[in-house]
Amino acid sequence: MTMFRMTPLAAAVLAVYAVPGMAQAAEPSATAERAVALPAVKVEDSVETPYKADKVQSPKFSEPLVNTPQTITVIKKELIQERVATTLTEALRNTPGITLQQGENGNSTSGDAISMRGFDTQNSIFIDNIRDLGTAVRDTFNIEQIEVVKGPSGADNGRGATSGYINLSSKLPSLEDFRAGTISYGSAERRRVTADLNQSIGSNSAVRLNLLGQDGGVAGRDHIERQSWGVAPSIAFGLDTPTRVYLFSQHIQQNNTPDGGVPTVGLSGYRFSNSVPQPIQQTLDAADRDVAAPDSKNFYGFAQDFEDIDANMFTAKIEHDLAPGVAVRNTARYGKSEQQRVLTGVNAVTVTDGAFGQNADPAANPPRPEPTPPPDGLTLRDPSAYTVARSVQATGRTNEIMTNQTNLTGTLKTGIVEHALGGGLEFIYEKQFTPAYAVVGDATPTANLQANLYNPDRNATRANYARNGAYTDGQTITTAVYLFDTLHITDRWLVNGSLRWERYETETQTVAAPVAPATSGLATRLEAADNLLSWKTGVVYKPTAISSVYVSYANSFQPPGGANFSLSATSTNIANPNLDPTEATNAEVGTKWDLFGGKLAATAALFQSTNKNELARAGDNPDQVIQFGKREVKGVELALVGEVLPNWNVSAGVTRQDAEITEGTETSDGAGARFTPEWNATLWTTYRVVPYRLQFGVGAQYVDSQVRSETNNPNGSVSATTGQVGLTNLYKVDGYTLIDAMVAYEATKNLTVQLNGYNLFDEDYIAAINNGGSRYLPGTPASYLLSLNLKF
Repeated sequence: MTMFRMTPLAAAVLAVYAVPGMAQAAEPSATAERAVALPAVKVEDSVETPYKADKVQSPKFSEPLVNTPQTITVIKKELIQERVATTLTEALRNTPGITLQQGENGNSTSGDAISMRGFDTQNSIFIDNIRDLGTAVRDTFNIEQIEVVKGPSGADNGRGATSGYINLSSKLPSLEDFRAGTISYGSAERRRVTADLNQSIGSNSAVRLNLLGQDGGVAGRDHIERQSWGVAPSIAFGLDTPTRVYLFSQHIQQNNTPDGGVPTVGLSGYRFSNSVPQPIQQTLDAADRDVAAPDSKNFYGFAQDFEDIDANMFTAKIEHDLAPGVAVRNTARYGKSEQQRVLTGVNAVTVTDGAFGQNADPAANPPRPEPTPPPDGLTLRDPSAYTVARSVQATGRTNEIMTNQTNLTGTLKTGIVEHALGGGLEFIYEKQFTPAYAVVGDATPTANLQANLYNPDRNATRANYARNGAYTDGQTITTAVYLFDTLHITDRWLVNGSLRWERYETETQTVAAPVAPATSGLATRLEAADNLLSWKTGVVYKPTAISSVYVSYANSFQPPGGANFSLSATSTNIANPNLDPTEATNAEVGTKWDLFGGKLAATAALFQSTNKNELARAGDNPDQVIQFGKREVKGVELALVGEVLPNWNVSAGVTRQDAEITEGTETSDGAGARFTPEWNATLWTTYRVVPYRLQFGVGAQYVDSQVRSETNNPNGSVSATTGQVGLTNLYKVDGYTLIDAMVAYEATKNLTVQLNGYNLFDEDYIAAINNGGSRYLPGTPASYLLSLNLKF
């Protein structure tokens, strides 16, 4: 473990707190609101509490959440701070229906591999309503709130996941002066410092600076380290005037030791490889009950493994009130992120003569007790001699985005109908460069790529990697026009509608590695272009002023190459430019209530999300390709967020969902969807004991069991020739329940001491598993984090 270095950033943060002149005579709130002028639409009185939000950031949502016909969860910064959720994935534990993935072969190039409502959502993450395709693990130090919009939302942001999208709202300057920050220390020598500094300049301008420094290990994992620092300056002009200008940027640098996971051998339900003859397979499966799982702390990578990420974005936003209730906004952004990584994953146990066979010298290598008589004189050896194959994966990726959004919002009245409407233009240029890597110099001996199952050697020498000249360079240019309108027909009836037309053009160039005597690789260029029309509509009935009952329907599209800018020339590959986009639809019926004077939001929704055109296969004609494939996720989601009683706040949610592949291949038709637990629930509640300046919090999370493969016959059938029986490795991930707690003491008006405990009952669980089921990321064991929260 490296020592925490006093970087210039950390020194600057501590210097800020040390300057007495920084403290003000008054005690301003650290929860300053941005000065944003919204259209003057007719809304009911609503109250925001530390957990409950009234609106989302996007001007495309003209109504308060209680009148919005869609499931939307807002995770505010107060809740994030109470749970000390330092990353996006940690913060998303506060909304049900979200699970984590480890990616194909455990090598996801996304920092936040998220699945929501049974669909991959990692490429539908936005920052300030602008798509963010970076590879960094997104930190919360510069986040005002997280908005989780569930269900297809092509009318909001264009192409995207069936599940919806996640929007991160950046912190911006306000006219209220404050200085706040946190210094934390916890399990695995984890150290973290953040600062949030806001200062008004004159009567209408302000600056804000958010800082981050973090270093340390990961609880429950040996040799895994996380080091990052970030800075996010911003300045605003014209606050509380008709014309407001915001200039803001963010820089994050991460230097990590990547985690390739732990073998799943020995876990409940694990099956050895079925590539060996059936008699040996049966013996191994029987012996599986006696093979212990390796220590979940084990690190199977090499000391040379690394991950370096550099992410930057620069944004300019201008807002102008043309007239009462009419405003125009323009947002321009340039962003770039770069990732370089060498990660070592582990595969299934390698079954060789070194792991089983006839014992030539029983005295030197005594046989294990056999649960069943071994076939053909075979005897299993001691599992302490088992090895696993290590897979070294060198990757790199650079993403760039340039975008400009212009939208106009306003209100008008036609007869007795009041409209809250708007429209806009959007231009986006996105680019992704992915180089290929190969071994350079002397190749590592094969033996060094094997690791002992129970005692892996991280100091073994592995090969070095460098770019080999091959690469894939993809880009997408999007032009979009959108309109939205909410019609207040009467005090009780509202109709909502949105429409987005976009033209996209995707181009992919793949260059193979040069082969001597050639001087350059062979390039393959593919192009795809199409027009997409996305829409959504909803009808809202308000039984009372504080409630609504709604029905809504929406769609979205994902064109070939739309998720990763990579097209394929294979006729049956869904990324082939000749195929149609996949289309998602969502039907939803729900109700929302703002209770207790608008301080507590209670919501319930029934939903059905459908995705079609997922697969392609060759038809009877060799030149014919048939596009098919359809899956459905049906479910119900309940939530309760806000203040129950004075000083008592709660954020709770539960989802039950049934995911099924309704049209698939012979082996997947009728199967359930991977990474989609049937039940998922979350709870966080706090109570403040004012006379004693104490606050207590307790939380729980339940995740039901889930499968990692989409097959309708996981047990399989016995092959007469190979003896193969069903799926190997781990097919099903057990469910789990986690309990967290927090206690905070307000020592002075400027200092609060906070202690968080996670997984208090030390539950063993799988946080993520790869698609093949051979390795997993262990969940965080019982751990703690002690924080000093400062404010002036």
